[in-house]
Amino acid sequence: MIGSVRYEIEHVTAYRYRSPVRRCVMSLCLQPREDCGQRLLRFEATTAPAAPLTSERDCFGNTKHVLNIHRDHEALAITTRSTVEVAPPAPLLRSLGTDAWEEIRSWREAFVHWDFTHASALARPSSALTAFMEREDMKAEGDPLEALLRLSDTLYRSFRYVPGSTSVGSPMEHILESGSGVCQDYAHVMIAIARSWGVPARYVSGYLHVGGRSGTPGPQTAMHAWVECRLPDLDWIGFDPTNQSVADERYVRVAVGRDYHDVPPTRGVLQGGEGSKLEVGVRVRPSLSPDR
Repeated sequence: MIGSVRYEIEHVTAYRYRSPVRRCVMSLCLQPREDCGQRLLRFEATTAPAAPLTSERDCFGNTKHVLNIHRDHEALAITTRSTVEVAPPAPLLRSLGTDAWEEIRSWREAFVHWDFTHASALARPSSALTAFMEREDMKAEGDPLEALLRLSDTLYRSFRYVPGSTSVGSPMEHILESGSGVCQDYAHVMIAIARSWGVPARYVSGYLHVGGRSGTPGPQTAMHAWVECRLPDLDWIGFDPTNQSVADERYVRVAVGRDYHDVPPTRGVLQGGEGSKLEVGVRVRPSLSPDR
């Protein structure tokens, strides 16, 4: 793919338990997708202690893996390594025109868009959301693309990015009322507002390379989250309100869903293992594609 960037990604998830775990069944959502200008060239996953992995495809087209460990262990390390090639997106149109709202609203009850036009557990209507939209004068008017760009910019300016200020299960009210949150909170607010306008919107988990285009790895400690909205003539477009950016070749998509609940990197059930400590490390190393 001309102009594409190739990434070598290493993602390590390490659990330590205060008492032995007798059995663990865990779902992993860590394999990058292969669509929308993105090619997956290699993916491997290993665990310590070693455990068999089986793959499955969910209803949103994400590839997930299930691991089973049936012996005592006091720690679990999951390491995934991926090679992904990402093409730069086509330049955005200057304007879709105000008539595009009519087409967008015709999608609301369509089966193919139902999951992304209606409320979900973490992206839903609320009085706090309504008050925020009224205070910021957020309305579905003018050009749809320009309205979504303004929405993303408004969220960037309105909230403070504060690591640890919310948890994976925090409701939108936390960031709306406190003004602080992390990338998944920004994403959930944007999704809820876009859906209230009738725009299909979905949650994206993945990686963002924040270093230079080559050389040292990007300094990440976790996965990133952003939003994709479907628009006439443009299909799905990525918006990152956390960084006031439109998704481009710096973004590696792992999974899409209605909200975070559909695509956590790891989710499992344990027998034993009272208390746990989690550490995550991510390295994203870019290199020019051989096509360059």
